[in-house]
Amino acid sequence: MESKVKSSKLSAKILKVCAVLFLLIMIVFTLYPIIYTIFGSLKTNAELTSGGSFFPKEWQFQNYYQAFVQADFVKYTINSVIVAVSSTLLAVITCALAGFILARRNFVGKKLLLALYTSMMFISLGSVTLYPIYQLLQRLGLNKSMIGLVVALTGGQAVNVLLVMGFVRGVPKELDEAAIIDGSSFYGVFARIILPVIKPILAVVALFVFRNTWNDYITTMIMTISNTKLQTLTVAVVQLKYSVNAAAEWHIMLAGASIAIIPILIVYMLCNKQFIAGLTAGAVKG
Repeated sequence: MESKVKSSKLSAKILKVCAVLFLLIMIVFTLYPIIYTIFGSLKTNAELTSGGSFFPKEWQFQNYYQAFVQADFVKYTINSVIVAVSSTLLAVITCALAGFILARRNFVGKKLLLALYTSMMFISLGSVTLYPIYQLLQRLGLNKSMIGLVVALTGGQAVNVLLVMGFVRGVPKELDEAAIIDGSSFYGVFARIILPVIKPILAVVALFVFRNTWNDYITTMIMTISNTKLQTLTVAVVQLKYSVNAAAEWHIMLAGASIAIIPILIVYMLCNKQFIAGLTAGAVKG
């Protein structure tokens, strides 16, 4: 009996050690590219391309000056902030309203609409839709404006709408009925009852949209071809791949990539609690 207890304790310890090792390996694989990017941005281009030591021999902080001033990353950073924040706000508003309507209203074609939304979770059209979207924005006269870029990056948000809808379904309908009895309208119920309750899942949606919009390259590159002044930081970093001397400016690229990482980290740190609360609450209510 004692031998069985000892063996079970030993197996439990082995499992804990394996779990810790697995987490450490995952942390290393996750953090290594970020750390390499930061240290690489502080090297000379020759040192970076030739390999060598992991740490810079001489810390080249002027790389960030060149990225900000000479490569005009200030303008591209402002563009990225405007586009990412605008797309996030638009996505949160539309997802909240659409999820509320789909969860609380019955209308003709609802099942078909939900089927289409669900199918979009498993079908990735990718770059196939870029040309039609660009043509549509061109006909609307929005292909050279920041508004058109925001609309293109926001998209249909099928997955996020379904997340909000599932969260709203977990809210008791008795709260809606009580508010209507007190004289509240249908959209008053949304503003006063539903919206405060679904804040955690909206934080999850906001974080997802901000991350995807900030890191987007293909869509932003296509949509800003006719107006390079609207380019975001991600596109500008890749454009530095070849300088006027036809030599890859990898050290400046890594400096720009390091700059691009900072806002994502700040947003995650600010929304970390809401993000975890939204996922856990959605898992319980879903």
